[in-house]
Order: sequence, then C-alpha cells, then structure tokens
Amino acid sequence: MVELLEKAFGKVSELPEDQQEVFARWILDELEDEERWNQAFANSLPQLEKLGKKALADHRAGRTKDLEPDELV
Repeated sequence: MVELLEKAFGKVSELPEDQQEVFARWILDELEDEERWNQAFANSLPQLEKLGKKALADHRAGRTKDLEPDELV
C-alpha cells in the first residue's frame, strides 16, 4: 500500500465506527462505479469506431463545416 493511502486509512481509523462505515461504503461505491464506467466504455468501442469512421468519411466528402463557437450560444 502506498504511503498516502496508509496515512488516509490511519486518519479514517480514528473516526467513530459509523463514520468509518460511511467512508468505506463511499470508497467501495466509487471503485464499483469506476469498474462499471470502464466496462461500458469498453463495450462501446465498436460503436465509437463506427461513428468515427463515418465522421471522417463525411469530412472527406465535404459534408462538414468548421465549428464557430460563437454561433453555438
């Protein structure tokens, strides 16, 4: 375990048990959310590749125009 994480867990271990439970649940939820995001992104790669190829084909065929940020408002 890295030093910073050890320091953080040391501080958390000084909290009351109910606050430690909240902190632990938060960490686990964050890790699970990150895993879900990674899986969703990995599963979307074929669709993203298809969209990217279509965008490039549209650009090469002259069906795109330069973005004018001031016109987006």
